[in-house]
Amino acid sequence: MSSPTGPAPGLPVRMPRPRQSGRHRRPEPVAAPEGAPTLVLAMPGAPSAEVRNLGEEVVSIARSELPGLDARIGYLDGDDDEYPALGTVLAHTAEQRVERYELAKAAGREVSEPDGISAVVVPLLAGPDNSLVRRIRQAVVDSKAVAEMTEVLGPHPLLAEALHVRLSEAGLARADRARLFTVATAADGIILATVGGEEAVQAAGITGMLLAARLAVPVMAAALDDEGAVAAIAEQLRESGSTQLALAPYLIGPELPEGLLDIALKDAECAASEALGAYPAVGKLVLSQYTSALGISAQTQAPAH
Repeated sequence: MSSPTGPAPGLPVRMPRPRQSGRHRRPEPVAAPEGAPTLVLAMPGAPSAEVRNLGEEVVSIARSELPGLDARIGYLDGDDDEYPALGTVLAHTAEQRVERYELAKAAGREVSEPDGISAVVVPLLAGPDNSLVRRIRQAVVDSKAVAEMTEVLGPHPLLAEALHVRLSEAGLARADRARLFTVATAADGIILATVGGEEAVQAAGITGMLLAARLAVPVMAAALDDEGAVAAIAEQLRESGSTQLALAPYLIGPELPEGLLDIALKDAECAASEALGAYPAVGKLVLSQYTSALGISAQTQAPAH
């Protein structure tokens, strides 16, 4: 039984674990700097509840990696009501920044006047799509907000990991090359499907090389919006010896025009994995683009020596 001054004699005393020092000390998590610009996720495609849920998951992942992060979603085809347009979100973000400054000043706090960019716009695109990128850039300009727009998310090794996981989830690839088992339906040739023309295909090809190294099977990229391209790549893979093909969308999801994937699957006569969606790596790459634009790091601080 414990007394007001501590535990009763004979009972074990739980002491706080001493903080580790030196090179093995656990790093402290980094939080978003006070007054940091808002991360605005630029969401392509037709707005819907499904698209909104995907965006919210991606934003949630980014916030979990950088506590205190102010993040919003702006829809490229938004209606300014249930799905706010990108330009509207940017303009509102700039206004709120000024309002917060004025409230803090009125409360007697010592705060600096808002300066620099108010938002960092990150396109939710795995690869380059010139038409969508131009529209996002124009929305930023039209908003009159002082904002910076980043590059798209790929190519990147984390996207190769995400593609691998999506293929394994569909039973089209082994989950882990280190495990000595096979999947009966595993593909021996992968078509990496993207949209956005030749530039998008080239960028997808870089991630495709990383995926090929993970799976030890040939991977070739093709544009879904280039008629006949997927069928041509499928034929090329089969001529090189692949007998069981799979199509892996190198896409987040919302940017994919309706019906294109179904046509490609019919042309290639093969199965497909799901789009990348809100895979954790996507949220991490969104945050990475944001922090790179600001010159800060969302990684844990280096341990003291």
